[in-house]
Amino acid sequence: MIYQIYPRSFADSSGDGVGDLRGIAERLDYLRGGDGSLGVDAIWLSPFYPSPMVDFGYDVADYTDVDPVFGTLEEFDALLDGAHRRGIKLVIDCVPNHTSDQHPWFIESRSGRASTKRDWYVWRDPAPDGGPPNNWRAGFATIGSAWTFDRPTSQYYLHSFSAAQPDLNWDNPEVEAALHDVLRFWLRRGVDGFRLDAIHKIAKDPELRDNGDRVRHDQDWPTIHERLRRIRAVVDEFPGRMAVGEVYLFDLKRVISYVAPGDQLHLAHNFVFVHLPWDAAVFRASVREFDALANGIAWPAWFLENHDHSRVATRYAGRPGSGERRARVAAMLICTLRGTPFIYQGQELGLPDAAVPPDRVLDVDGRDPERAPIPWAPPSRSGPGAGFTSGAPWLPIVADAERLCVERQRQDPDSTLALVRRLIGLRAGAPALQTGAQRIVDASSRTLCYVREHDARFLIALNFSSGRVPLGLREDLGREAAIALSTVPHRARQPVDLGGLILEPDEGLLIRIAA
Repeated sequence: MIYQIYPRSFADSSGDGVGDLRGIAERLDYLRGGDGSLGVDAIWLSPFYPSPMVDFGYDVADYTDVDPVFGTLEEFDALLDGAHRRGIKLVIDCVPNHTSDQHPWFIESRSGRASTKRDWYVWRDPAPDGGPPNNWRAGFATIGSAWTFDRPTSQYYLHSFSAAQPDLNWDNPEVEAALHDVLRFWLRRGVDGFRLDAIHKIAKDPELRDNGDRVRHDQDWPTIHERLRRIRAVVDEFPGRMAVGEVYLFDLKRVISYVAPGDQLHLAHNFVFVHLPWDAAVFRASVREFDALANGIAWPAWFLENHDHSRVATRYAGRPGSGERRARVAAMLICTLRGTPFIYQGQELGLPDAAVPPDRVLDVDGRDPERAPIPWAPPSRSGPGAGFTSGAPWLPIVADAERLCVERQRQDPDSTLALVRRLIGLRAGAPALQTGAQRIVDASSRTLCYVREHDARFLIALNFSSGRVPLGLREDLGREAAIALSTVPHRARQPVDLGGLILEPDEGLLIRIAA
């Protein structure tokens, strides 16, 4: 179980309204080791490097230091030590595709065409009409062209995201070697691995041909696999470390190719999955497709929330109250599918997106609502910072923080926090839910049902509708079955007859079946 922390919004120790490394260190017992802790295995820490914060840390100005807003390298070391003492591994974000335009490498590259680092970035002459060299578009919808004209040197530079994030030229071996050294810097410091941001972007068509309707030339070029193998070789210099990639592609065959045959990434995030509509048949087909394609050659990584996507309780809301109920079903899905589950901070609380008024919008791509700070305590007692900060939070706290905050949910055995804690505990104690075989079983069309099997057998039955649904199994899984966990409060944990079982609206069931 890997838990993503977005440092700006987890915990603020200084009172300036922005989360920091010391704040995370002070909350480690919440994640593992303290009373009622979540029991996570690892943390993925989003960027904390020096940055102008145009893209809130994904525009890196120095790969081997800590931005003062988050703390110091010594405080990073203290966080790492505290995590390790509790049995938590620490995975950090690395941004290999681009830097900030304030990084010394780009400042030197931009200084003139004769610069020794000119070829560290992608520079090209204008097209014959004076416009950009090709038709590539930036990943942020508000940006437009992926090229910006630099008047002093009369050339364009490439940026896959904002103009403040120039792309590094991975066709230059010096760039690749420099990024490998960045990985070694943090590995020597003791980190347990990396989440590699936008990794599919580090291999592009060197001829910079236009993108077509079916072929993308600005990403996922065949050279990606040798580059991944060389990255993996660096990681493997340090035993027991790992690499997971943000492979933002919508072809599962391509996603799996970044993991198989075992000498590239250890894991690749599945963005097909996170973009699915809340429909049982669609989720069923997607899980089946991944299982068929992976076929023992790739280990899945499952997530439904992160810092770039609307939260489940908002994104999948239907009837009143269904969003919160579906957030609980989604947690059961993520924690019981075969693979490594990733949970985004606040997902264990069932948080919805925060309401961000126009005068407080900060992000270039509209992602502020899912990045709102964690409410740790009731605002009625702790003030408007809701325990996240003693000052004014950098983004608004969610509207229902009084009820959804950690302190209130810790006191409620029926809360989403209590449910997720039990899910993680059940998974940790059941090999069947970790490495066991997985098989989808036929049942009601409004459900997703699958069996996990190893030393024990479990049936996971998820009702994707907001109405009561008969389970409707079309095969005999045995007579002895008992509910181990339901996402619906007060559902008795008792023996059940699978043939007559009714699922409540938006309910997920984890059922233990006798072998």
